[in-house]
Amino acid sequence: MQLFASELIRRLVEAQVEFVIVGGLSAVLQGVPVVTLDVDICYRRTPDNVARLAAALAPLQPKPRGFPPDLPFIFDERTILLGSNFTLLIGEESLDLLGEMIAIGGYEEIIAQASTVTIEGCAVKILSLAQLIETKRAANRPKDHLALPYLEAAYQRQQQEQPPPADEPPPAS
Repeated sequence: MQLFASELIRRLVEAQVEFVIVGGLSAVLQGVPVVTLDVDICYRRTPDNVARLAAALAPLQPKPRGFPPDLPFIFDERTILLGSNFTLLIGEESLDLLGEMIAIGGYEEIIAQASTVTIEGCAVKILSLAQLIETKRAANRPKDHLALPYLEAAYQRQQQEQPPPADEPPPAS
């Protein structure tokens, strides 16, 4: 999965796709001890960005996950624009393309709070822990309930480590 994630991210960055890494991988990249088996990205739904996304991924022949392998499927701009969220298989690896995320919206709503990390020499945006917690709570799935204590602990640690704003005096000792 690590090699798949690195290659996928490099491909998206080289194609200048606007996206944010979300889900378990964004948690792992922020030091949260969770296991993830897929890559989840939230992509900007402008026509130009969708064209770049389709061009970057189409050569990998993504297929809908959980459907018969012989089901006809064309992954192109039109498909992406007519849909929003896609659960895909690329070879044996899983990729979730999200135009919208439960409770927090799409790319436009999350980009301002996203932070930047470097993966294999590529600068990429990742979902904030606060927003990840919000979407996990709203999804209300058993696997999310298991991850929430780890996400919340990491978020609390992250908040404690942040220096106070420049215009705010440090707390009294």
